[in-house]
Amino acid sequence: MLKNADTAMYRAKEQGRNRYHYYTAEMNTSALERIWVESNLHRAISRHELELLYQPIVRTGTGEIYKCEALLRWQHPERGCILPGEFIPIAEDTGMIASICEWVLSQVCNQLQGWEQLGLPLVAITMNVSARQLRADGAMAALTQIFGQARPAPARLEVELTESSLVRDRENAAGILHQLHELGIKIALDGFGTGYSSLSFLKRFPIDVVKIDRSFIADITTDSDGAAIASAIIAMAHSLKLEVVAEGVETAEQLALLRRWDCDAVQGCHLSQPLTAEGFMQLVQREGRLGPSETIIDRG
Repeated sequence: MLKNADTAMYRAKEQGRNRYHYYTAEMNTSALERIWVESNLHRAISRHELELLYQPIVRTGTGEIYKCEALLRWQHPERGCILPGEFIPIAEDTGMIASICEWVLSQVCNQLQGWEQLGLPLVAITMNVSARQLRADGAMAALTQIFGQARPAPARLEVELTESSLVRDRENAAGILHQLHELGIKIALDGFGTGYSSLSFLKRFPIDVVKIDRSFIADITTDSDGAAIASAIIAMAHSLKLEVVAEGVETAEQLALLRRWDCDAVQGCHLSQPLTAEGFMQLVQREGRLGPSETIIDRG
């Protein structure tokens, strides 16, 4: 009974102060899963189980592949591919996020340097972080050190933060983003439109790029209201001189509409699945651009 009470207490704590939860059997399953993730995640980096995949981001007007998004995956030998949503929140709670962030940044900077040495056209890499990750002990110091050692061109590194991340860490976010800007790193607001403070973020924080959430792109060819919202976001962002990237482009019809609305760039499985570093490099060397009818379907 005491064990069950503890489980319910921890679930309540996860959701903030002054809350309570009744114990349910599902909580035991959740607690066991959390313990498994914690114990295995400690060894994931040393065992080389983490990997980055790279999804091309394409200029809408020309089809040029000018940057890519680095997507973190945990390739566990028994469970297979584990997505970030299943382990990043636990890593943040336990403090392991600092070492994961450091690993990701190091990989991204080294990849940029490696591609440049191989003569790859100057593509940029954008990576997902949260304000909470960046304010973890030593995170900014590690970022500055790694960035200084690898010395990629500043404009070739972009950091994506979600609206929800900025809402939770509003007080610290502005200072963190200004530090990144001082390093020459671009800032992208990911999942734009899904939060309640989107417009205030564009005014308050040094944002360079707006990424329209896939939920607004999914029905632009079938729903007039959805189309109106997406086109309005593009026009508004352009009036603020911001770059606009549409996420989750799955069809040629969506791509055609976004091109008509002068959306700057697109990303999604219609153009390419996430690729290994080698696969992405080969794609850029072979093609350099992806036209409306070209689709890459494997991971390279």
